[in-house]
Order: sequence, then structure tokens, then C-alpha cells
Amino acid sequence: MQSIVVFNNKGGVGKTTLMCNIAAYLKIKKRKKVLIVDADPQCNATAYMFPYPQIEDIYSKSESTIFEIVKPLQRGKGYISNKLPILKSPYFEVDVIPGDTQLSLSEDFLSKDWLDGKAGDFRGLQTTLLFKDLLLRLDKYDYVFFDVGPSLGALNRSVLAASDFFIVPMSSDIFSLQALENISKSLKDWEKQLSRGLSDFKTREQEPFQIDGQTISWHLQFGGYVTQQYTAKTVNGKKQPVNAYERIIKKIPSTIQKHLLTLNKISITYPQIGEITNLHSLVPLSQNSSVPIFNLKSEHGVVGAHFNKVREYEATLSEMVEKLITNLN
Repeated sequence: MQSIVVFNNKGGVGKTTLMCNIAAYLKIKKRKKVLIVDADPQCNATAYMFPYPQIEDIYSKSESTIFEIVKPLQRGKGYISNKLPILKSPYFEVDVIPGDTQLSLSEDFLSKDWLDGKAGDFRGLQTTLLFKDLLLRLDKYDYVFFDVGPSLGALNRSVLAASDFFIVPMSSDIFSLQALENISKSLKDWEKQLSRGLSDFKTREQEPFQIDGQTISWHLQFGGYVTQQYTAKTVNGKKQPVNAYERIIKKIPSTIQKHLLTLNKISITYPQIGEITNLHSLVPLSQNSSVPIFNLKSEHGVVGAHFNKVREYEATLSEMVEKLITNLN
């Protein structure tokens, strides 16, 4: 099983749409076992993948969300012992641990225990690594994706500390470039602090910190980036970005090399796994029908030239998924 966080601390980059469609493609087209953990308190992934009547049903049952995983730790009872709150998305066909707005209330709790954890305290490490415990329970899946909010806060730190890879969706603007430096600095600091905490625990207790018999360490790797949301023009039959975006796009590879590829202990084949042009009305059609973009049909409102756009998107997604799989392996 491989765990992937789709992450950028800059918002508005199409993170949730991208992640849900990659996950659905892996399940529907590649026949992989896939689960999405909605760890964003805004719950956009959950809202996207379930029709509204089912959303109402989910949130009328408080025990069916991700908050059930955090709650026992907040009460001093350790990791969740009950059945995990996993549901199946009817049209994306992936399994989902639904999000919960209450997750935002856990930031202070996670921040406090992080301070103790980086000093080698057992309770602090246990809290910080709650998503590692979750992942160890999900070993029947081929891929587990985390959707997270656009922040460098305590919640996202805990998700990233537990995961194998992160991929970065980027819009073609100067703020996305600046965000890469923030991400790099934070990840380097967190790895250093967590590793020191684990080392201090081992020195004091004369044994490594383990979860379910597995010794824990930081092993997060950069898995690639995707550029999207630019306006394209056609030159000699090929789509090219307009000048306003082209200047930014040209800076992305060197910025990625400087700030993110240097985080990896091993090289990846494809730093850029794909690029997606503006999808215009396909995204709202997909959201309104709770159907992946590549599976949109006439009954979902697709007409005329939209059919070509759907086919183009599927071809783009297919290539992107192949490159991602290569990087993960």
C-alpha cells in the first residue's frame, strides 16, 4: 500500500478535483483498491463524491466521519478501537473516510502534543502519528489518498508525517511558486524535529517508538507536480499557454528542483506528472452529478464540444496516472 497526500499550502489550485479524479481513474480504469481520507475540515472531497441526499445521511450519523479517529486520542484513550468509518462513493467507486468540520477543532490539541512529541514524549508521539496508525489498518488497499486543506498547520503536519508521498497541484501564478519555498522549509523542519523526538524516545526508553510492532520514521517523498488552470492557445496544431502564464510556467521546473526534489532520498522519473488546461464547465457538471470528469455523459449535461473535452481530459489523466505510478514505484 502506498499513501499519497495531494497538497499545496496555496488554495484555489484544483487540489480536490485532481485527487478525486486520479483516485477514481485508478479504481475504475486500473482496477486498483483505492481509499480517500478526507482530512480537510472543509470536506470538499466528501461533498464532491457523494450525492446530496447521501451527504445528509452521513452527517446525521456522527460516528461515520474522520473525527471518530481523532476523538479517542483527545479523550486520552489512544488510537481508535472501533470499526473505521469507511463508506463507498457510488460513482467514483472508491472507498472514503468522510471529512468533518470538527476536525478544525483538533489543531490546538495536535499542536500541543507536537511540542511534547518532538521532545520524545510517548503521548506526544502517539498523537502526532495518529494517521500512521490509520494507514497500518488500511493495508488491503493499493493506494490511500489524503485530501488536506491549504495550510501548514498541525493537522496537515500529522498527515504528511505519516505518508509515503506528496504531489503538488499548481496554478500558473507567482504565489504558487512562493508556496513551494514555504512547503520545503516546513517539511525540512518537521522531519528534523520528529526524527529528534523519535531518537530521544529511543534513548530514554531503550527501544524504538513503534505502532503495531512497526518502528516509525519520517519517510515522506515528493512524488511530482501538476500544472493546471491556464488559458491555452493553439499554435501549429499544439496547445500552448498564453504569455501571461508562460513566464511563470517556465520558472516552475527550476523552482521544483531547488525546493522539492532536494527533499528526496531517491530520484523520480517524472517531476512533472501532467498539465491540465482550463476545463471550463466540466468541473461544475462533475460536481453537480458527483461523477468523475472522465465519466461525464449526456445525462450529466455534456453537449457538443464538451464530449471532446471529456475525451481530452481522460487522455491527459491516463498519462498522468502512468507517470505517477512510475514515480511511486
